[in-house]
Amino acid sequence: MLIVHCVTGAFFPLVIYYQTQFYRRGELGRRLAIFYAASNIAYAFGGLLAFGTFQIKGGSIANWRYLFALEGSLTICMAIISYIFLPYSAAHAKFLTEDEKKLAFHRIQVDSSSVVNEPFVFRDAIAILREPTSWVILGIEICLGVPLQSAALFLPQIVARLGYDTIKTNLYTVAPNISGAVMLLILGFASDYTRWRFPFVALGFFFTFMGFIIYAAIDVVNSLQVAYFACFMMTWGTSAPSVLLDVLYNNNIAHEGRRVLLTSIGIPLANLMGLVSSNIFRNEDAPDYIPALATTAAFGAAGIVLTLGLGAFMIFDNKRRDRKQGLGVRMRGPDVSTALMRDGPRSPDFRWYY
Repeated sequence: MLIVHCVTGAFFPLVIYYQTQFYRRGELGRRLAIFYAASNIAYAFGGLLAFGTFQIKGGSIANWRYLFALEGSLTICMAIISYIFLPYSAAHAKFLTEDEKKLAFHRIQVDSSSVVNEPFVFRDAIAILREPTSWVILGIEICLGVPLQSAALFLPQIVARLGYDTIKTNLYTVAPNISGAVMLLILGFASDYTRWRFPFVALGFFFTFMGFIIYAAIDVVNSLQVAYFACFMMTWGTSAPSVLLDVLYNNNIAHEGRRVLLTSIGIPLANLMGLVSSNIFRNEDAPDYIPALATTAAFGAAGIVLTLGLGAFMIFDNKRRDRKQGLGVRMRGPDVSTALMRDGPRSPDFRWYY
């Protein structure tokens, strides 16, 4: 488990940063949603793979070892394929013409990065931690990390309380994960379409909060259908806050070094909350796991409060900046070129993309 978290802690921040090198701010929500939805579907297929692998009888090694070997070998193969075919950035893609490369560079220059392909300088990048909003973002990462890891790691145990055996339990985790991927896509596309971020982050938190509260409050044995529906709600809101929160703060950081630094802290911090999740689902609390469910719901509620508070501040601060500059119209982050946003909130031209 430690190895898995170390790998994902490095992998996901780089994937997010990589996509900011190809897509404009208003396009990032749905692109990252598609990527993370694939991850949700992978969890679903993980349940199917586990179901199929556990049917192996009489092999030379334990059937769970076959599962690890299969999933690990597929990961290694995809790593090799990615290394060969993925370009460094859109401006370096061999499959684009010179005119298309110039257009790709221009797109990112005006609506993603203030300086494209800027060398990483730690002294410049660390300045992002001087912004109070960065610490609020990290607080939200902590709040989303517990529900995210609880649903990812312990959904089989939660579903097992419905009374199914181990093999059938793995099978019954497939549908909630698929529905989580669908909901993530809906929220990601809606966020890009409306050009709003924080309301959809809060909505995702709300889904997860309600899922854990419902599951903890009902008599699962006598309300199997409601309990299983609560499992769906848990997955609806686990990935969406993570994805759209990443989009929210990446949309507001035009400096590439600062962007990658905050992402490289935030994602591992959320993954680190697996330590909390793994310690609140205790054997002595089985099969109800009431303390674990209540703790997870509490983190979700705190995430809602922090997200709405951050969004309210961004709206208020944009209005304050408009008044200070004597503007008669309301401006938001999407209305400002990233070339003017390099210095972040210290620049009078800066506007929050909320």
